[in-house]
Amino acid sequence: MKKISKLLKILSKSGRKGIAWLVDPEKELDPARFEWIGNSGLDLILVGGSGGNSQELERTIFTIRQFSGSIPICIFPGSGLQISGLADGILFLSLISGKNPEYLISQQAEAAPRLENLSLEILPTGYLLVNNGEILSVHKASNTLPVLNAELDRLKAISLAGKYLGLDYFYLEAGSGAKKPVSPEAIQVVKKSVKRPLIVGGGLDSTEKVKLAFDAGADLIVLGNTIEKDPGFLAEVLKVKMWYNQLLNIN
Repeated sequence: MKKISKLLKILSKSGRKGIAWLVDPEKELDPARFEWIGNSGLDLILVGGSGGNSQELERTIFTIRQFSGSIPICIFPGSGLQISGLADGILFLSLISGKNPEYLISQQAEAAPRLENLSLEILPTGYLLVNNGEILSVHKASNTLPVLNAELDRLKAISLAGKYLGLDYFYLEAGSGAKKPVSPEAIQVVKKSVKRPLIVGGGLDSTEKVKLAFDAGADLIVLGNTIEKDPGFLAEVLKVKMWYNQLLNIN
């Protein structure tokens, strides 16, 4: 078993919680600011987003390697062009919460021949956009509307469909800069339905919101813009993770 899938499955089965940092390849990173990351207890680094090309992606991965230590790096692709053999793996996303075929299968078909000849770990992932109705950059880029936090029956149906299609991982996304994250109720219904490793991101800009996501069933939470603005916030959230895992006696 490769290391990213091993990480996610261990988190899901054990109840231990994990933290990922999502890095936007369009933004410059100063390695000196993040040299402490490698020994911080961070579980995973995601690289990607709605913008950026393969050259920017590779430049960013190269920069991250300077301070990441043994932390695995996984591509979070915004398009079929965001592929690089410099990473350890790729979330092979299908936007199952929307009806735009471009992000259900077309981008994936474009990427597949390039992935065939790389040694990347490929993680088939159901990607669901879920919030309180905010329209953010991810919705504009994908030309899809979010599922509302209150639409629990719809979330259950979509998640089960993804499970029955064979998707191994699920990612609930409120969107970068979301005022409200994915609700605990939405997280609970998806986790209970799929019984698969569950990633949750977007709008998690306080330790209280992170705790609520963990309590609801998130196995791995994703932090993005907040870390670039305030690296100290990551340290705070990592303390929450450590406390949570110690509380469960599974640190």
